[in-house]
Amino acid sequence: MEVAEQAEVAPLDDKALGRALVEAGRLSETDLARVERMRASQVEEAPLALLLVKLGLVSERNMAASLAELLQLPLAVAADYPETPELESALSYRFLKDSQLVPLRREDNVLIVAMANPQDRFAAEAVALAADCEVRPVVGVGSEIESALERMYGEGQSQMGDILSDVAPGEESEESVELLMDMASGAPVIRLVNLIIQRAVEARASDIHIEPFENSLKVRYRIDGVLKEGEAPPVKMSPAVISRIKIMARLNIAERRLPQDGRIELRVQGQDLDVRVSTVPTMHGESVVLRLLNRESVSLNFVELGFAEDTRQVLEELLKIPNGMILATGPTGSGKTTTLYTALHRLNTPERKVITVEDPVEYQLEGINQIQAKSSIGLTFASALRSIVRQDPDVIMVGEMRDLETARICIQSALTGHLVLSTLHTNDAASSVTRLLEMGVEDYLLTSTLNAVIGQRLVRVLCSHCKEVYTPLPEVVAELGLERMSGGKPVQLYRARGCEHCQGTGYHGRVVIHELLQMNDEIRRLTLKHADSGQIHQAARAAGMRTMYEDGCMKALAGITNLEEVIRVTQET
Repeated sequence: MEVAEQAEVAPLDDKALGRALVEAGRLSETDLARVERMRASQVEEAPLALLLVKLGLVSERNMAASLAELLQLPLAVAADYPETPELESALSYRFLKDSQLVPLRREDNVLIVAMANPQDRFAAEAVALAADCEVRPVVGVGSEIESALERMYGEGQSQMGDILSDVAPGEESEESVELLMDMASGAPVIRLVNLIIQRAVEARASDIHIEPFENSLKVRYRIDGVLKEGEAPPVKMSPAVISRIKIMARLNIAERRLPQDGRIELRVQGQDLDVRVSTVPTMHGESVVLRLLNRESVSLNFVELGFAEDTRQVLEELLKIPNGMILATGPTGSGKTTTLYTALHRLNTPERKVITVEDPVEYQLEGINQIQAKSSIGLTFASALRSIVRQDPDVIMVGEMRDLETARICIQSALTGHLVLSTLHTNDAASSVTRLLEMGVEDYLLTSTLNAVIGQRLVRVLCSHCKEVYTPLPEVVAELGLERMSGGKPVQLYRARGCEHCQGTGYHGRVVIHELLQMNDEIRRLTLKHADSGQIHQAARAAGMRTMYEDGCMKALAGITNLEEVIRVTQET
């Protein structure tokens, strides 16, 4: 972190800050206008930065980044904060916490100070007076300043601790429905649940797991496909926290013996979120999982998802065929539905009618008729499909082929001039053919309708700020066959290191590794013979199919991911 030369910070007006946030995509024009109207109605206008963060329209990190850019000051990162306090005897913990600042280090006769509000001249002058030296501010993230103060002084509380201090003693253990309803509607519990969701959004988590155990309540976030434990309230708060989530999802808080599913629509830090909620009863209470679906961040572009250029071209040609079936396969959480949504996005034109039947509907797409399956009232995939074909669609997407009846209706639809997209749970593309045969689908119908199968997994992307290149041992190159995939270039791989940008994980985001099996005469012949998946796989390889493992190795050689990730998700060596 390079420190600015000037001790004085140039003044910054709220209009410039608002413009900068909108131009950087960190705030929408609508939200800015709404906040400006709110400020105009107040007797005393609150600072725009403070208001935007408090309302959850801009995250603390994004606000700090914008302030740093506009004020031309460095942005402090977690690694900059010292382990022991500077000026411990001269500056009180209460002053540092109230002013939201942390002295970082001395450089000659200059004290570098991280400040959540670097324009607070009173606080900067007070520190300069106490330290008897010049002060140079840098921009700090409020939550990181609080964490650093808690670590150094150990007198205060985390943000969650502050909220929990407002809960009256003894309230947590009350579990009658009426008292739970009162507690779940109380300000501390509402703030607590909002904080858990806010932290998930800031960490780019796809899921939040809230799990009660005998002596603890665990909160875990799934970030880039891997679970990471976070700060959790005490176990006595479990009933109130879980009841609050059930109220938000319009579930029955009195029913704790049966699983329930619901949905929440939220706006967090300027982002519209669809939150799918699932509860199941366990030995020590209800386990709750919240899946966060950010409609604005999903990329419906084959290249951005990670599909190679040659595969993208073939896929787009396949989507031009007006009838037949295209399947996406892989385990749960491998991005199959996003791939099919991307295909639907390309097919969604005024000339085509597109209908989907899903359980649940993950993303709402403009111009596409989406049906939510509900087996509890008899609206299954199969029953919905029977009605769909009478709606004169051109393209049908079925969330999953779960049974023979659904598979047969899909095949009949493909035979009668519809393009059908669906998913299966198999390990690779070739196994999809044998799985459908094992389900009872007639082989001659399968060979007539199946156009292609996409097999895929998701691997974590290496952080661009800290990934490190290295040359693997010749034995490793030979054993993994990397030389034939390097295009004649020297074989170089990359490893994850970890930095403040990726929260020490070494990864940021995920990308698809894939294989595309196209039906040809040889594969059709093997299908009619009911050959095993290994033979079909070999025939597809002979026809030029690149496997998921090979595609992953090529991405590892390009520095997109590393070999450990590829091996982890493909289980090949």
